[in-house]
Amino acid sequence: MADAGSYQAGCGLLPRMLWQCALLSSLLQSFLSPVSAGADSKAVTTTLTTKWPSTPLLLEASEFLAEESPEMFWDFVEANQNIRGEHDGSNQSYYDLIMKRAGALLSTVQLNMLKFALSLRAYSATVHSFQQIASNEPPPSGCSAFFNVHGEKSCDTEKLAALVETAAERPKPYLFKSDHRFPGSNPDAPVVILYAEIGSSEFSVFHQLMLSKANKGQTVYVLRHYLATPSRRRVYLSGYGVELAIKNQEYKAKDDTQVQGAEVNATVMGENDPVDEVQGFLFGKLKTLYPQLKEQLKELRKHLVESTNEMAPLKVWQMQDLSFQTAARILAAPASDSLNVMRDLSQNFPTKARSITKTAVHSEIRKEIEDNQKVRVQSSGRLLLGGLHIFEVLRSEARVMEGLRSLHIETNYIHDILKLNVQPSDSDYAVDIRNPAINWINNLETDSRYSSWPHNVQELLRPTFPGVIRQIRKNFHNLVVILDPTHESSSELLNVAEMFYTNNIPLRIGLVFVVSDADEVDGMEDAGVALLRAFNYITMEADAPTAFDAVISMFNRVASGGKLGVADVVKVLEKRYPYVEASSILGPDSTYDANRKEGRGYYQQTGVGPLPVVMYNGMPYQKEQLDPDELETVTMHKILETTSFYQRAVYLGELATDHDVVDFIMNQPNVVPRINPRILSTARTYLDLFLVLIDNHFIDAYARFLFLDTRDKSTAVANIDDGYIRPVTFWIVGDFDRPSGRQLLYDAIRHMKTSNNVRLGLINNPSDSPSAENSRVARAIWAATETQTANNAKNYITKLAKEETAEALETGADVAQFAVGVKDAYEGPKMDFLLSHAAYCRDVLKLRKGQRAVISNGRIIGPLEDGEVFNQDDFLLLESIVLKTSGERIKSRVQRFGAEEDRASDLVMKIDSLLSSQPKGEARMEHVFSDDRYSAVKIRPAEGDVYFDVVAVVDPVTRDAQKLAPLLLVLKKLVNVNLRVFMNCQSKLSDLPLKSFYRYVLEPEVVFQADGRFSPGPLAKFLDMPQSPLFTLNLNTPESWMVESVRTRYDLDNIYLEEVDSVVAAEYELEHLLLEGHCFDVSTGQPPRGLQFTLGTTSDPVIVDTIVMANLGYFQLKANPGAWILKLRKGRSDEIYKIYSHDGTDSPADADDLVVVLNNFKSRIIKVKVQKKPEKFEEELLSDGTPENDSGFWGSLTSVKTEESKQEKDDVINIFSVASGHLYERFLRIMMLSVLKHTKTPVKFWFLKNYLSPAFKEFIPYMAEQYGFQYELVQYKWPRWLHQQTEKQRIIWGYKILFLDVLFPLSVDKFLFVDADQIVRTDLKELRDFDLEGAPYGYTPFCESRREMDGFRFWKSGYWASHLAGRKYHISALYVVDLKKFRKIAAGDRLRGQYQGLSQDPNSLSNLDQDLPNNMIHQVPIKSLPQEWLWCETWCDDNSKKKAKTIDLCNNPQTKEPKLQAAVRIVAEWSDYDQEIKRFQNRTGAGLETLVFFRNSIDRRTEN
Repeated sequence: MADAGSYQAGCGLLPRMLWQCALLSSLLQSFLSPVSAGADSKAVTTTLTTKWPSTPLLLEASEFLAEESPEMFWDFVEANQNIRGEHDGSNQSYYDLIMKRAGALLSTVQLNMLKFALSLRAYSATVHSFQQIASNEPPPSGCSAFFNVHGEKSCDTEKLAALVETAAERPKPYLFKSDHRFPGSNPDAPVVILYAEIGSSEFSVFHQLMLSKANKGQTVYVLRHYLATPSRRRVYLSGYGVELAIKNQEYKAKDDTQVQGAEVNATVMGENDPVDEVQGFLFGKLKTLYPQLKEQLKELRKHLVESTNEMAPLKVWQMQDLSFQTAARILAAPASDSLNVMRDLSQNFPTKARSITKTAVHSEIRKEIEDNQKVRVQSSGRLLLGGLHIFEVLRSEARVMEGLRSLHIETNYIHDILKLNVQPSDSDYAVDIRNPAINWINNLETDSRYSSWPHNVQELLRPTFPGVIRQIRKNFHNLVVILDPTHESSSELLNVAEMFYTNNIPLRIGLVFVVSDADEVDGMEDAGVALLRAFNYITMEADAPTAFDAVISMFNRVASGGKLGVADVVKVLEKRYPYVEASSILGPDSTYDANRKEGRGYYQQTGVGPLPVVMYNGMPYQKEQLDPDELETVTMHKILETTSFYQRAVYLGELATDHDVVDFIMNQPNVVPRINPRILSTARTYLDLFLVLIDNHFIDAYARFLFLDTRDKSTAVANIDDGYIRPVTFWIVGDFDRPSGRQLLYDAIRHMKTSNNVRLGLINNPSDSPSAENSRVARAIWAATETQTANNAKNYITKLAKEETAEALETGADVAQFAVGVKDAYEGPKMDFLLSHAAYCRDVLKLRKGQRAVISNGRIIGPLEDGEVFNQDDFLLLESIVLKTSGERIKSRVQRFGAEEDRASDLVMKIDSLLSSQPKGEARMEHVFSDDRYSAVKIRPAEGDVYFDVVAVVDPVTRDAQKLAPLLLVLKKLVNVNLRVFMNCQSKLSDLPLKSFYRYVLEPEVVFQADGRFSPGPLAKFLDMPQSPLFTLNLNTPESWMVESVRTRYDLDNIYLEEVDSVVAAEYELEHLLLEGHCFDVSTGQPPRGLQFTLGTTSDPVIVDTIVMANLGYFQLKANPGAWILKLRKGRSDEIYKIYSHDGTDSPADADDLVVVLNNFKSRIIKVKVQKKPEKFEEELLSDGTPENDSGFWGSLTSVKTEESKQEKDDVINIFSVASGHLYERFLRIMMLSVLKHTKTPVKFWFLKNYLSPAFKEFIPYMAEQYGFQYELVQYKWPRWLHQQTEKQRIIWGYKILFLDVLFPLSVDKFLFVDADQIVRTDLKELRDFDLEGAPYGYTPFCESRREMDGFRFWKSGYWASHLAGRKYHISALYVVDLKKFRKIAAGDRLRGQYQGLSQDPNSLSNLDQDLPNNMIHQVPIKSLPQEWLWCETWCDDNSKKKAKTIDLCNNPQTKEPKLQAAVRIVAEWSDYDQEIKRFQNRTGAGLETLVFFRNSIDRRTEN
């Protein structure tokens, strides 16, 4: 057998050697037979299901089509009204029918996306959300489908007409964004919601009835999915990872329990994986070729597996090159197998590492990888699709590619276009400051006061101390103040400007005075005009700085809060120029009006908002930044911030000393001619121009004249310039028989005459039903486009847009006097175009009658408000934005196609609309590599078909590689890809880079069994695992999933395969989907700490509740698919606060209760702003703990369990604990029993639910009933923004300290944390009532009485000794928390903030749960509890044991004694407690189908 490191030597790749393989296997049979006497290979399997019933694939497919377009959804519904009898009843034929029906509407790529979506069950949550909405109605009894007409429900079709007739008497129902409204319905008609299952026999009857009503305009037809008899199956999910991590066995923490019964899942043990490779042998292929040797091959495979699964530790020198060696193994495989090899090596790395160390790495591979790393930033793993992370955008990318393909663009051009980044910029926009209306006070480049400063821009690169502002004789920084001199704030702003000037800050300062421009107003009666004329006079007599100084003197005369008067101006003028008559400068005959009209014109033209305005390099400041102190700070900050931008420009050679700096600034892409928030907003709506082409509303030549006119007329009213591509297409929408509509049209045409980039189309939106009398202008425009050349039509329409022409037409003027040849068309009876336009505006543009809008390359700007100005300057701005973000670049690509003018302009418009309408993701970027000859896996696409360009960069021995390989394998099956996977290896490794096995559960399409039934569901399979290590099982799920283990016989925290008969089958359930949010108080801008939200339904308003953190105002709520109502919690929260605004919800902006629909598996994040009620402005949510402040607050709160009484709240001892694994759960039960034996006070236990086993959750209710305690399971999902831990033990430690303020309801004032492995020997009421003396929590210090452990007391030296500065280092096994104080001082937020900073370093916080509070001891004080509260043999001497109130089974770093052994030896009563619980378990039988306990105390064999 050749070297196992070379795939070229594998028998599976050299068919002529197969006889050798067979011979080898038969020879091995004789000596393998003793080995095979044992059990078959062991396996671990994992499945994940939803909590809700399985949803029909037909309904899921309909939701996929709805996301493509509403029209596709309704076409699919129409085709599948009743599918009973259209398939043979098997799952396979049902699925095939869905694919056939969907295939008639979808392209090949889209159909593959649908198959993938159904495999992922991506739309199951969407379908179930409608089921939950239906259940809230609730459905009428005995109805398999029903309808709701404004609150009245029935399944009797005879009643529909009567219910519709009386609907107006009842309020309209609330419709969700995800609802399916039948297109073309009359929006003013009554709403009928049908709840039914598409494809059922009942559905067809109801659907036809609803259609007939909707088509007649009698109803709005809305369809929601509803299953009268939901499935008994659950949805099996995929799209998650499963990790089998090797546990550290330094301290043996395994339970001495035996598992009863086998758990073989027949679907798991099949060895039919086509790529079943072991040591170079491809057993899948061998079994196919030699079926007669099946048993011998099985034995050979088993022998090879057992020989390779040895996990003997590697030497450090053997690990150094593992990353490069793994890459070499992957690259040596044929391209078709390389991804399989990468998956196998990375996912089974611990057992593959030894054989990988024998692989030689060729110098070409190593050099090319290192060269590629030099030209791009190193990262462990990235999957890029045209520069975007893949599966979030795969479908939208497919849409774009399909759209481009439908335009008949060649494949190579498609990829060129896809690389364009056309997303709008988030940058602050600036206006051009190169305008003569600005009066510049100084000029750094020419003024003598700056002559000593250097002028070379290279000075920017000279090193300086941080925060130093560089004084260079260039106008890098320009401050423009636009003000009305008579405004009271003007004085303060000018004083700040003077401060900058006199202190020689390198800032060019300009003033724009906005004063009355009426000729009859003069300076002797208007202070603003007076100041402007005085400024101009002094500037001409002296210079601008002198004039500026005089203006400051004028304002210095004004009392604080007062306004400038004419007398103030006159006094300063008389003092400075006593020989000049003031009236000659300020009066009616003044010649000093320079920039008077220009100043107001510049202010209006730039659209920068209400006065006063301050701009830095043309960027307007926010209103709140105009406070004098704030203005100074913000400006200095901007100077420092912008300096780095200039440094980069100088370094790259973009800015040189001989360049005009102001020109350089004003040529940046964020500079626009005018600020119009409606145009510049990044929240944009786009038309689907690909549907517009076939939309029923375009039934007339006029309606299609923009693009579809085949009669050699212009496709738009545009400048004639043959062969010129116009990258900007404006559609002007309005009622052209109204002045507002004509004005919009007139401004658009005036702008078009100044630009060669624009063409116009017109859509008339009549205010009333069209008639000959009210459509004169619209018909005249239509007649012109039908009969005139484009140039004549343009001139004629310009005339029609003028008011005098419209008035003349209205009074009966002959249309022929305005243009020749239009009269016949004008007077013709054809009115269809008016009706089609009105319908198009209503149904597609969603405009009300007569509303105006502008559509720019498919982007809808509007509807414009009545009276809202959208003038020629706005069209200029809109054009410049389109050209900068997309138009010019798309035009340059389209020019390469060689298309004719009209088609080319159409292409630019459609491509722009298509690319710009995609959800904003990361910016696209080109990824440059040195070479891909030796260091990349390359898989080429099928020829002649459109393909996805995929680049992956990965280190093959990282977690990323474990996930990436299966993702790429699925991607390869899904779509046509041009795939390059670049190896990004690390050298000089000092540790094994991967210490876990990994499986990623993902299938490209639904899988069936041979008999046509669905396969049991996607599952993770770990076959042929080594049996000696101890494993722990972890799930890696999407951020918003909360999963729990619901069924397994085994301890998933301690899987020891030597003790397993065959299969460890773990079943998990998706318990909740997470609703996350951020909340802020609009008045303070800060999060309202302690604010509570509740989530529920109309009938059950409080199902879950939560508390807002100070960190980012974050909150989270647990829910499942459906429509939920989010409210402020009754009590202090809704007494003090009201909801001000919200984003990301399904409610109208003014709603008090927020409706949130969870209808997919993606993360849902909402933003809520709240405001204190006026009468509660001085009140705080969190009191300071004094009784008088508490009475109203804490008394108003109730626990999550509403029945909890005041008496219970006062008297109960709340005890929190965490446990994972059967051993610690056994300890936990014993700890609970020890607590209960020593107290008469009621006890409530709080357990972290995340990691409890199914057996514990099943047993705990019995124990609670037997021993008379309360309990509650709490859980909190680790927030995505908080640094994630990957090791399970560290995650559990994190939960002990990081979320204490939000884990418990506000009604819990105080709780004790008791470690699971503790024994309590006293009444914990004493600890609960212990005086913490103002500290938020109390911990016990580590014992120091056992002297032989001094060498292990790490806190006695180094960092901890200096940090603690004489304070004690405390142990986290027992602590008491005063939650009122804890929340009041924001201890939780401080701890999370410190954790976020420290946890980035993997070497810090090694004992997270106790290092963190000890590290924060100076910010969050700890009250030291008396030593007897926690005794631990490791650190405390034997004499102190007799005083111990609790005993903790600490690990002993010296002896490494196993926990169970220590428990029996140290704690006399431990065995009695253990036996008592076992006897109780035997009586109840709870959990005993999974566990049978050994009755002897310890079996050492199972420990080792």
